[in-house]
Amino acid sequence: MVKIALIGAGSQVFSRRLVTDILSFPDLRDNTTIALMDIDEDRLRLITAFAKKLVRQYGYKTKVESTTNRSVALDDADYVTTTLRQGGPDVNWYDKAIPAKYGVHHSVGDTVGPAGVFYALRHIPLLLSIAHDMEDRCPDALLMNYTNPMAMTCWALNDYTHIKNIGLCHSVQGTAEQLASYLEAPIDEVSYWVAGINHMAWFLKLNWRGKDAYPLLAEKFKDPTVYSRSDRPDTVRVLIFKAFGYFVTESSRHMSEYVPYFRKRTDLLEQFGLTLRETYQASEPPTEPQRRPREEETRRLVESDETIPTQRTNEYCSYIIHSIEHGNPYDGSRRVNVNVKNTGLITNLPPDSCVEVPCLVDKMGIHPCYVGNLPPQCAALNRTNINLQEIGVKAAVEKDKTLAYQAILLDPLTSAVLTLAETRKMVDEMFEAQVKLGYLTDFK
Repeated sequence: MVKIALIGAGSQVFSRRLVTDILSFPDLRDNTTIALMDIDEDRLRLITAFAKKLVRQYGYKTKVESTTNRSVALDDADYVTTTLRQGGPDVNWYDKAIPAKYGVHHSVGDTVGPAGVFYALRHIPLLLSIAHDMEDRCPDALLMNYTNPMAMTCWALNDYTHIKNIGLCHSVQGTAEQLASYLEAPIDEVSYWVAGINHMAWFLKLNWRGKDAYPLLAEKFKDPTVYSRSDRPDTVRVLIFKAFGYFVTESSRHMSEYVPYFRKRTDLLEQFGLTLRETYQASEPPTEPQRRPREEETRRLVESDETIPTQRTNEYCSYIIHSIEHGNPYDGSRRVNVNVKNTGLITNLPPDSCVEVPCLVDKMGIHPCYVGNLPPQCAALNRTNINLQEIGVKAAVEKDKTLAYQAILLDPLTSAVLTLAETRKMVDEMFEAQVKLGYLTDFK
C-alpha cells in the first residue's frame, strides 16, 4: 500500500485537484491510502465526503482516511503534500491593508513584498514543525510543498530539516498553455526549457514544431489587443518580455509585485491593466464573511446525484507519485519543473538558494537538471528577489523582527515607494496587527 498524506486538506482548490488526479491513474487506485488532515473540521468533512463519493461512485478500492491529528496522518506516509494557510481572512487582510496605507499596493501578496515576508514568518515555523514530525514518523517520505512563499518555505526546509522535499507550482504549465494560445498553436506541439526561481522563472527556450517560436511571439505582440484583453490582461509580462528578452512564468498581476516598475503609483495600475484592491483601502476588515464559491461547488457535488469527473489537471503531484511508483527508467522519464536547492544547477544564482528547474522523475526518484548560467539580465532580476528571500528565511527561523524589517527593505517595490523610516513604521504596524490577532507573539 502507498500512503499519501494531504496536510491542509481543507484547501478546496488543491485537495479536490490532488485527490482527483491521484485517482485518475489506474495504478494508484486500488493500492493507495489517502489520509486527509486539517484542523478545520467543517472543511475536512467536506473534502472527505468529496473523496469518498469519488471512490464510491467508480467502485475504486482506495482507502480514504480523515483526521484532525497530524501525527496520525503522517504515520508511515510515503508522500506528504502541504497546502497551508496560517491565519484566516483577517490576518491576510492586514498583510495587504497596512502596506496599502503606505502606498505599497499588493495584488496577491504571497511571494515577496511586506505581505510575502509576513506570509513566510507565519508559514515557515509551521512547515518546519511538520517536517520534524516527518523525521520521526515517516523519515523516508517525500514532502511535496504547495505552500507559499514557495522559495522561502522550501529554502527553510532544505536548510533546517533532513526531509526530502520539493516545491510544486503550476505557473510553468499554465504559462506554456497561455503562450501556445498566443502562438495559435496546439499545446502538444509546443516545447520549452524553463528555469529561474518560483514565480519568476524564464522560458529560456520556446519551440513550436521544433523551431524557435520567440520571433513569431514577438511579431504577435506588436498588436496590443493580443495581450491586453479586458478579461485577462497580460501587459506586464509582455513588457517584461520586450525589455528583457524572455517570457516569465507567473501572471501579470503576480509579476507586477516583484519588480519596481508597475505598482509604485496608482496611475500606473490603470495604465498597465492592474486592479487597485479597494478592499484594502478600508480602515477595518470586511464585516461580511467572504463567500466561498469553491466550497459551495464541492458541497453541491457531494450532495447531488451528479457524477464527479476524474479528468486529470496539470498539477505535477500525481505525475510525480505515479512516475516514482510505476515509472520505467528504461523507456524515458517524465519531466517536470520543481523547486529544489541550488546545488550548482543555475550557476549565476546564489548557491543553496531555492531554484525552479526542469527535473526528470522515474522509479529512482527526482533528478534536477543542470541549467548553467541564466541570461544575465534574467539572473539579475531573480537576485533582487533572492536577496529578500534569504533574509526572510532567517527572520522566520530566528523569530527576529529586525531581520524581517531588513528583508522588506530589500523588496524591489517597497524600496521604490518608501524611505527607511517609512518602511520601519509600516513593519512595526504590521507586527502590532499580527500580535493582536495572536500571531508572531514570540518575535523579538
